Amino acid sequence: MSSICHIVAAGDFDPAGFVLPSPGDLLIAADAGFAHLQTLGITPDVVVGDFDSLGVLPEHPAVVQTPVVKDDTDTLTAVRLGLERGYRHFRLYGTLGGARLDHTLANIQTLGFLLDHGAHGWLIGRGEILTAIRNESYTFSAEYHGTLSVFAIGGEAVGVSEQGLQYTLHNATLSPFMPLGVSNAFVGQPATVSVKTGTLLLCYASKTAN
Repeated sequence: MSSICHIVAAGDFDPAGFVLPSPGDLLIAADAGFAHLQTLGITPDVVVGDFDSLGVLPEHPAVVQTPVVKDDTDTLTAVRLGLERGYRHFRLYGTLGGARLDHTLANIQTLGFLLDHGAHGWLIGRGEILTAIRNESYTFSAEYHGTLSVFAIGGEAVGVSEQGLQYTLHNATLSPFMPLGVSNAFVGQPATVSVKTGTLLLCYASKTAN
């Protein structure tokens, strides 16, 4: 697999779900994500943000400080930096839950931003993983268990199929205003979700998700 850009943001953070970067990967802390990494004794490669959440300018040799009044979230600032450095696979931690629903929604939109720029991202939380696909398919291995929900985002998703799950779907059209794809389930075999035209948000929740 290609090198990965890991971003740790300020939302709910599950240390058990954090995968240590491999050689060639990039680790970015976005604002108070720096504090999450400090609790693990891990030093990121870069720290970005306006640091309103962290409350202090971190002592780090590579700090990218942004204005408090700006268009991009700190997480999106980190994503842009990863893209500029050539990364096309992103794992985003601390991007689900937390005190503000609006930031979770912003992070979901960031998945679409990554697709627009030829990249893929995964939002990783406590027993949950979200990703987005566009005009393509995604296959989960047989080891997955729990539920999988599929939502159209950014408009209708045409030619949606789900195979290898408890409920099958063939060549359907999903609307962003009708949650037809909620709460399917893995059944111990590889499962594939595909969409011919449009963008799908895939929401995986393990059985242990809170």
